[in-house]
Amino acid sequence: MKENFSFDHRLGIYIPDIIHEWEQFSKDIQEGILFHWEKIRGSIPDRISELEAEINHKQAELSDENDFPRSCQLNTEISELASIINDLWLWYRANQQISAKAHH
Repeated sequence: MKENFSFDHRLGIYIPDIIHEWEQFSKDIQEGILFHWEKIRGSIPDRISELEAEINHKQAELSDENDFPRSCQLNTEISELASIINDLWLWYRANQQISAKAHH
């Protein structure tokens, strides 16, 4: 099933990368893909927690930073981490509907 997923370095997780039409897969393969995705999807909240910890660390660093360029850099890094978290939640929620349909 791993061949139907590719690692997204920005997000830090594997995401679906299916090159064939869903209907072209046998029922067994569809179920395998969905099972694999559910395992990945289940790890998304943990990944988000890791990123939130990084944000908290950078915010603490920012509160003590007096160097303006470094403050700007920290703000940029915090913004990027927040963007990644947003994208992870989108993956988590969007594919929740797909997974729910597959179990019916």
